Amino acid sequence: MDKIEGGAPMVREVKQAMTGFVSEFKGFRDDMNTRLKQAEERLTMLDRKSQLAARPHLAATEAGAPHQKAFDAYLRSGDDDGLRGLEIEAKSLSTAVNSDGGYLVDPKTAETIKSVLHSTASIRSIAQVVNVEANSFDVLVDHADLGAGWADETSATGETGTPSIDRISIPLHELSALPKASQRLLDDSAFDVEGWLAERIANKFARAEAAAFINGDGVDKPCGFLNHAKVDNDVWTWGNLGYVPTGVAGDVEADAIIDLVYALGAQYRANASFVMNSKTAGAIRKLKDADGRFLWSDGLAAGEPARLMGYPVLIAEDMPDAATDSFSIAFGDFSAGYTVAERPDLRVLRDPFSAKPHVLFYATKRVGGDVSDFAAIKLLKFGTA
Repeated sequence: MDKIEGGAPMVREVKQAMTGFVSEFKGFRDDMNTRLKQAEERLTMLDRKSQLAARPHLAATEAGAPHQKAFDAYLRSGDDDGLRGLEIEAKSLSTAVNSDGGYLVDPKTAETIKSVLHSTASIRSIAQVVNVEANSFDVLVDHADLGAGWADETSATGETGTPSIDRISIPLHELSALPKASQRLLDDSAFDVEGWLAERIANKFARAEAAAFINGDGVDKPCGFLNHAKVDNDVWTWGNLGYVPTGVAGDVEADAIIDLVYALGAQYRANASFVMNSKTAGAIRKLKDADGRFLWSDGLAAGEPARLMGYPVLIAEDMPDAATDSFSIAFGDFSAGYTVAERPDLRVLRDPFSAKPHVLFYATKRVGGDVSDFAAIKLLKFGTA
């Protein structure tokens, strides 16, 4: 009885001690969890600050890549020290730059110009486009068949015909643009010099190229496919473009479109396209076949070209209007029939003296084009013969 009475206080003390320990441990655990959470939040905040691209720059930090700042300084004030420094250090410069003066535009501007050129309604979008580092591009064409004959087991085999190879040389010509701006406008920091320059050059180059690839005479410009000699497809020979007459002076009927399609060889029809201007397209889309069905069908999705007899139609405004004896519609595989050769570099020279108080920007690009396969393109003549 004494042991029980003496042990009761001891049990109570142990229980109280355990309760106090557990309480203190819980408090310690909560405190540690709070500290860990605070440390985690600090790390997350620091990580976000280090990765945030749009955070304000420090006062001592200059925004923009070195080549962009150097090019901007050259355009605004003619200060080429930054560009010369880049050239010495070989930063952001292309090996294709000619050594006889001029500066290659920065990569961002060049890419802008290229994308605009490819998005315009030009033969460039369906022709073969090659980049060259020389003054011309040669196309080798084998347009003659190899001779062949049947032979039996004992008879001697005679010599057969040998194919002939032609060389078509496409010289590169200089395409230029000369936009200008006032010095006061260039000094305005809110003015996007590079965007303005890219837009002006792209618009000029796109119009000049589109016209030359169709109607160019080959003198200091590409040779357009309509500049070559044209003969009736029934007597077509290499070096000429074959045409199919509509049978009606200045007009066209559905049968003439069908004749044009099948005047092109089967090996070219799978990748063929029609080329015409908007005025001609407006007349063609009204044509119907013998069963009253329209030959023309609009694209089923946004950006998809319209189709004529199932073949895509490129609307090129430099094609001639429908008139008596005009060649207003072309049909063919232009990726095989026409080649555009160009150099990848684009030069911009700044001239602050010739047109004061304006500053001239002389931009040049070298490009050429010509027919590379005379069998791959056929024309529709709006005439009787």
